[in-house]
Amino acid sequence: MARLAAFMVLLIPGLFAAGGIKLMRDSIFGVLFNPFPFIWLQFVVGFLLFAGGLWFFAGFLLRRDRRKGRVQERFKQQ
Repeated sequence: MARLAAFMVLLIPGLFAAGGIKLMRDSIFGVLFNPFPFIWLQFVVGFLLFAGGLWFFAGFLLRRDRRKGRVQERFKQQ
């Protein structure tokens, strides 16, 4: 059950990051979606979604590895 909960916790930010990549790709190719009035705004929102999803995923993995003692000395908490 704990693995399923961890999978769901990682799935949602992963979907946000994938959606952010799609928004950035579409704005580079000039495809504008309805809720966005400008291409640059669509790109910025896509970048924020991608960065937020990646930040959460990386933080989750770093926290897990710190608890298990699998990180280098520079990543250990003081």
